Amino acid sequence: MRSRMPATNIDIKARYADLRRARQIALRLGAKLAGRDRQVDTYFRVPRGRLKLRESKLSASELLPYIRADRRGPKRSDYEVIRVPSGQRVKAILSRVLGVRTVVRKTRDIYWLGNVRIHLDRVDGLGTFIEFEAVFDGSPRAERANREKVRKLLAAFGIAGKDLVKVSYADMLKDG
Repeated sequence: MRSRMPATNIDIKARYADLRRARQIALRLGAKLAGRDRQVDTYFRVPRGRLKLRESKLSASELLPYIRADRRGPKRSDYEVIRVPSGQRVKAILSRVLGVRTVVRKTRDIYWLGNVRIHLDRVDGLGTFIEFEAVFDGSPRAERANREKVRKLLAAFGIAGKDLVKVSYADMLKDG
């Protein structure tokens, strides 16, 4: 297993009915398409934070532990990305030891706009969503700047407060 350094981002998730319109806005803002991915995220039962194994068509399987508050609007997320050589083996072990909380299946279009990932998601059983993840070094100054960057993107995409989602896709599926 290879681990990258711990990372931080400011993120939001929102319901977004017209992903075609979102794609046009992203491109008009200068975002670059990184690719379309089919992802399966298996969430495990943990006492604190969240732990998921992501199996992806575009990259190797990754284990992602993260801590994030459940609230609407831009929020800080502290996480690590740990590449695993055998997603199936890791999933089997963690399923046995921790238990599976839920599984999220989605198709994701991934765009980069500077340090911001823009995700246009079609989530099985939930619908269509947009996410912004502004990746930064974790410093308070950078956090303020990236919160503002995300707020500007909310305005550019016409996202209203009522459309913001405070929990993960796993929570949405679980609470159903």
